[in-house]
Amino acid sequence: MTGQIRAILLQHGRLALDASTLGEDSDLYQAGMTSHASVNVMLALEGAFDVEFPDRMLQRAVFQSIASIRAALGELVASTAPPIEPRGAAL
Repeated sequence: MTGQIRAILLQHGRLALDASTLGEDSDLYQAGMTSHASVNVMLALEGAFDVEFPDRMLQRAVFQSIASIRAALGELVASTAPPIEPRGAAL
């Protein structure tokens, strides 16, 4: 997941620094990402991971670092996964 996030940041983040060299907790806004670029990053993430960021996640802090993006995506991907049926469950 982190590799995909870095690739999206390279393509859409308009960072002054190479996303592949940033630490996972580095501030992406300090690295040059603008609020406009963060919207492009969000849209690319939604397409790549087949999720939709809810209103409660549309905050600067969610897109501030690779780690915070990964945490948000982890939550969204987990919430969209189909429930696991117990073995032998009646159909």
